[in-house]
Amino acid sequence: MQLSGQSLTFQHFLIGIFAVANNFPALGAFLQICIGLERKDQLRLCKIATFSSLVVMLVALVLGRGLLDFFGISIEAFRIAGGLLLGVSGMNMLNSKPDDEDQPAKANTYSKVISLAVIPIAIPLTTGAGTFSTIIIFADEVGYNWLEFGLLVAAILVITAAIYFIFKYSMKLLDVLGHTGMNVLIKVVGLFTLALGTQFILMGISAAFPALGIK
Repeated sequence: MQLSGQSLTFQHFLIGIFAVANNFPALGAFLQICIGLERKDQLRLCKIATFSSLVVMLVALVLGRGLLDFFGISIEAFRIAGGLLLGVSGMNMLNSKPDDEDQPAKANTYSKVISLAVIPIAIPLTTGAGTFSTIIIFADEVGYNWLEFGLLVAAILVITAAIYFIFKYSMKLLDVLGHTGMNVLIKVVGLFTLALGTQFILMGISAAFPALGIK
């Protein structure tokens, strides 16, 4: 259902989705799993994470509400689950052991970290419950207006391109930061990831139990 009879614009969709579907919170974890990998494998992880994020957004657009209703899952429960996953990811980054500058970095293997490009890098660090619920709301506002639906799809594709290029060029940080810089970045991002997960949980609980007055 469209709100107030106003025409929805491409900018409206783009800003709204980018606010909840960007990979800045995922950069620390993404760079961590890229350590020791060849450039071609880093790029493959970049593509996997980006494609997974696109799939999440398209599923939310096409199936969204029906999928959650089919499984009996509320947006609130989805948000809490995403928050728990973020919290675990943040704790892992905070508790990660720093690399010794005098020793070569512990190299990952592509087969070992490929699943991490999907969870938690793509889901929920890049596209999580906030993305899912935002796109569901936009789709509901668009209804059967195919022009606005096309603008919504275009906004999703632009966001996907932005996610890809941010991942791709962030890998250069591995060469710039070195051991100490990577250790600091991982810890800082881990703290923010933990805080973001906690916020997701609080928002889910607040929506599910408004009488608690949690903000």
